[in-house]
Amino acid sequence: MAQADNVFSGSIPELYDRHLGPLLFEPYAEDLAARVAALQPQKLLELAAGTGIATRALARALPGSAGIVATDLNEPMIAFAAARTGADARIVWRQADALQLPFDEASFDLVVCQFGAMFFPDKTAAYRETHRVLKPGGHFLFSVWDRLAENELSDAINVAVAALFPQDPPRFIERTPFGYFDSAKIRSELRAAGFRDTKADVVARRSRAASLREVVVGLCQGSPLRNEIEARDPAGLGRVTEAVTAALAQRFGSGPLDAGMQAIVFTAAR
Repeated sequence: MAQADNVFSGSIPELYDRHLGPLLFEPYAEDLAARVAALQPQKLLELAAGTGIATRALARALPGSAGIVATDLNEPMIAFAAARTGADARIVWRQADALQLPFDEASFDLVVCQFGAMFFPDKTAAYRETHRVLKPGGHFLFSVWDRLAENELSDAINVAVAALFPQDPPRFIERTPFGYFDSAKIRSELRAAGFRDTKADVVARRSRAASLREVVVGLCQGSPLRNEIEARDPAGLGRVTEAVTAALAQRFGSGPLDAGMQAIVFTAAR
């Protein structure tokens, strides 16, 4: 993983939440929240909470007695999430590194992470920290994207952006968010961190948007792919956005969008 893959700053949080939230993350947030609610946790820790998309789904799904500590490595994401979510006494927002969690042992009933594990520089170390802060009998639930070929829009954008920079194609999409899907490897890392009874569920959903351009703006301008584009062409973000929109229109059309996406949800017991 490149260092810039973890940088969510400037206008990225707002564009990420506005465009990518409904398109990619909200359908899976509802699924994850239902799984969490079925386990009836009272004290929950969220890792890589981002702009709070899953946090808000969790708050809707859990009873008023449940408390959520929502964390993210990036302070701008946490600040945006807190402002976007508004006052909720059940939610505490904290900046935290998943590899060095600032919590005591056995502090939480459940730890949850939506599409964040791919960004951990040392997955086993992060899982070991998660295991440490979980109470005995607690659960760790998290989601990752399945292979890029199972995610039509992201795959198409990856190909279109690469074609614009043939000598040095940006690899963020395939390297990080869609580069960590080997279930056997992930379960092995969980076991190495001390977890037992791990399982993986493949979950297919649909990406839907009113227009193709908002999809391209979301991925090209509202994710760390933007950092790679601007590193290659500092003034070219708008040009790339328009070129990728035109390229995708040839495949998906220019009207409302409906495309396949697929993730894997892991559950592990302490």
